[in-house]
Amino acid sequence: MWSSRVSLVVPGRNVADTLGACLDAVVENLEDGLLDEIILVDDGSTDATAATAERYPVTVLTAGGIGPGGARNLGWRATAGEIVWFIDADCVAKPRALEILLEHLRDPAVGGAGGTYANEVPSSLLGSLIHAEIVERHRRMPTKVGYLATYNVCYRRSVLEALGGFDERLFNAPGKPGAEDIDFAYRACSAGWQLRFDPRSVVGHYHPTRLRSYLRTQRNHGFWRVALHLRHKRQGAGDDYSSVMDHAQPVVAVLAIAATPLVAVGTLASVPVVLWAVLLGLQLPMTLRILSGAAGLRGLAYVPLGAIRAVWRGFGMTTALLRHAVPGR
Repeated sequence: MWSSRVSLVVPGRNVADTLGACLDAVVENLEDGLLDEIILVDDGSTDATAATAERYPVTVLTAGGIGPGGARNLGWRATAGEIVWFIDADCVAKPRALEILLEHLRDPAVGGAGGTYANEVPSSLLGSLIHAEIVERHRRMPTKVGYLATYNVCYRRSVLEALGGFDERLFNAPGKPGAEDIDFAYRACSAGWQLRFDPRSVVGHYHPTRLRSYLRTQRNHGFWRVALHLRHKRQGAGDDYSSVMDHAQPVVAVLAIAATPLVAVGTLASVPVVLWAVLLGLQLPMTLRILSGAAGLRGLAYVPLGAIRAVWRGFGMTTALLRHAVPGR
């Protein structure tokens, strides 16, 4: 039986649609004694998030739109636990999700442990493609990793305190996904802590079902990745989740867009054609892995989705580079 106090922190902003399912699943851990408290950080919601939380035995902290990193910091600093479990408000913990992560933290060398996703929107093509890609990436991740995300992760409070929590300055913005969780994982590894990944620990996730909102999120990811790789240059070549080829795709996408007008220049007309062909070709390895998995023939839709996503990530990266290059922007 786990003997340390464990606190759960759930950050959220306008999450009324999924919060009930999220809390229904984790309240069971309060009842079985594995979890000591649940803290919801309502980060400036304007929907029924607060009213939904009132139906559950949770402590609600209210913030004014400080972003996911700031919300998580506010949450864990208010906890009493020696272990802090983070999940997102659009995630539904499956049985033993927490228990499995705590098994790894019995090792004093382990500073954090994380798990994987299940798909809560199987009827959505977009959601299923997103999930199929995640499955394939997680399938290849080892147990000892240098990368963990906060949709389902446990960290020792001592690690959070030693590293000053999540960086709210470089990787965090109000109402937008950032890269503060990846930055924290990289810093934890650099400080000598071991991180572990266990696919047996599962939370269901309500993946995006609308392409427009998904692409806006990807643009934000591209924006924050610039600061991430400027700080952690070694990870620019990839980590346990992504490779250098993944990181190169937004660059290729930007070059392809910039070169497109060259189709009107006879001797250079082939340049944009080649660049767009390269971008589409970079989607093929993952597409083949998805096709061999559970996605079936609809996995072919990953080719255009991956290319469009790279374009939007490229937009975000370009914006970030301009801000870094031009003082005062």
